[in-house]
Amino acid sequence: MKKKRINRRKEVIRLIMIAAGITSAAFGLKGFLIPNEFIDGGVTGISLLISSLTGLPISALLIIINIPFIWLGYKRVDRIFALKTLVAILILSLILYVVKFPLVTNDKLLTAVFGGFFVGMGIGLAMRGGCVIDGTELLAVYINPRSFLSIGQIILVINVVIFSIAAFFLGVQSALYSILTYLAASQTINYIIQGFDEYTAVTIVSPQSELIKNVIMRHLHRGVTVYKGERGFGKTQFEDKNVDILFTIITRLDVQRLVTRVQQIDPSAFIITNSVSEVRGGLVKRKAFEH
Repeated sequence: MKKKRINRRKEVIRLIMIAAGITSAAFGLKGFLIPNEFIDGGVTGISLLISSLTGLPISALLIIINIPFIWLGYKRVDRIFALKTLVAILILSLILYVVKFPLVTNDKLLTAVFGGFFVGMGIGLAMRGGCVIDGTELLAVYINPRSFLSIGQIILVINVVIFSIAAFFLGVQSALYSILTYLAASQTINYIIQGFDEYTAVTIVSPQSELIKNVIMRHLHRGVTVYKGERGFGKTQFEDKNVDILFTIITRLDVQRLVTRVQQIDPSAFIITNSVSEVRGGLVKRKAFEH
């Protein structure tokens, strides 16, 4: 019974995120981008570009252009995801058609930055809620197994094509401002999805592993995993067959503090850091919007 209540609470929170995301995206579009004839990247950008060139309502174009991506969501994810996506896009289109948002500004720079911010926040919140209102990522995931490009590279290629067409029809200046809009939106999406505390994986190889492990656990209050390995140098020679390899996940704010403490213990310690896109469980600070 308790588990059902927790699951129900999580689902309510996800629905609130989707509703907030739809509202934010609609405000970004009607309050900034559409009145100033700016475009964004992805499916939203395609809809804005076609609307700018043909005069067709953006509310109708969002539904029509997103239909293939809803189908991809059904095939690649699941039926619930596709249903949520369909409903979210229909509500977004309805709001864009019915609700009158005030024009916030005519300043091009402010339009690019804040229009991208609100649209990006809307897309990010919808994704955290379990659906999408822009299907570019779904298209990239579908193309990825059939291409030598990564998902990120596929998205980049799609947007390069969109902005090239925009430069041809709308002018280079409009295309450049639209690129700025896209950058603001994509960075906002990253913050919403990954949280403001970006995580970093740290691998440490040192003979002083016991002392370093205590620093991680007692001073940083983080968990640590210990791998048993071999430390080698040269072509064939191994100097220690019982070295401990420490692995931990910390926030980027803690990286320099950990590196400084490790170097105080062992100046020759081998340290590797790399970004982590998502962390669940363990002794890591819970992310924003994580429930």
